Amino acid sequence: MKGSIRIGSVRGLELRAHWSVPLIMLFFAYGLGSRTLPAYAPGLAPVVYAVAGVIGGLLLLMSLVVHEAAHALTARRSGIPVRDMTLWALGGMTRMDRPATARAAFAVAVSGPLASLGIGAIALGAAAGVGAGGWRIPAAVLGWLGVTNLLLGVFNLLPAAPLDGGRVLQAAVWWRTGDEDRAQRAAGRSGQVLGMGLALVGWLAFVRGVPGGLWLMVIGWFVAVTATAERRWTKLRTALRGVCVRDAMTSPAATGPDWLTVGRFLSDVAAQAGHSVLPLVDFDGRPSGVVRLRRLGGVPSQQRETLRIREVATPLSQCTLATPDELLTDVLDRLASGGGLPILVTEGGRLDGIITPHDIDRVAQGHTAGPDGDGAAPTRGRIGHAP
Repeated sequence: MKGSIRIGSVRGLELRAHWSVPLIMLFFAYGLGSRTLPAYAPGLAPVVYAVAGVIGGLLLLMSLVVHEAAHALTARRSGIPVRDMTLWALGGMTRMDRPATARAAFAVAVSGPLASLGIGAIALGAAAGVGAGGWRIPAAVLGWLGVTNLLLGVFNLLPAAPLDGGRVLQAAVWWRTGDEDRAQRAAGRSGQVLGMGLALVGWLAFVRGVPGGLWLMVIGWFVAVTATAERRWTKLRTALRGVCVRDAMTSPAATGPDWLTVGRFLSDVAAQAGHSVLPLVDFDGRPSGVVRLRRLGGVPSQQRETLRIREVATPLSQCTLATPDELLTDVLDRLASGGGLPILVTEGGRLDGIITPHDIDRVAQGHTAGPDGDGAAPTRGRIGHAP
């Protein structure tokens, strides 16, 4: 996810955090320290509430890590390759390959909410024990942590993509019908309905003077937008079923030499190419990266005659690569772990072609129409389970 940094690892899996995580943790810590704790244990010094609020925020962050780790470790035990985990404001995201079976998808989806519910129960039990000993502040922090995790677990079980409950629904429909695409559409449709419902309830609460309604609006909007994107992606996968990379790529692709200066590249290559993105090749004619021409406008004029174009380009290691015989759906699933579009098609270390968003739209529209123009999608080939 863009805007995230590596903060550690869990069982060998990289753990990243989005820039929004510190903000949301401060928000929760402030609410705990300024309202919840003074109401439960009044009469203490403000610094006590502040420190306890920070500790509570950190404990909540740790519980989110456990939630995501449950997804990742369950996937790994099911034989599903996992790349990393990323925490962000509304929860987290675990990047992994597509589950091969409905059973594996169900196990991965339900593991996170179960972990949150388990943490909630343990925290509430600990709060009762600590409270019996007269430790009011620790008991309040643990009680708050327990309730928050229980709410998190229950909320995530709502049957709507992209929530975990939506993945559970998807796995159930997949198991029942044997049609993964149909299951994805059902989960996405449920997410759209629930998201709009949450946003509406949040708006009504906010206009009636409940500040928390604004937060519910944000969550509902996020759920609805993400579910809509997932339904579009499922429709695209169906249209592109069985399409090979060579059938979608533009070949030969216009390229530019990576050893030119930015100024020379703009005058000699970009002006004639007529493209917004160009692959670069080195002295041996091998691809070395991709340059987006809009980035060149930000290069100071005094540096354009000394700065090489490869220094402002996206290196090949961060680009999405494919071979001509791969299924296009397999490659599109990999976009999250690569550099996004365009896709560079290589064979024998040489650039064989390029796939841009325009190429994907063109092929999808052609295959959706079908050979007889009746709207039937092609049935040849398969859909892969790579990310």
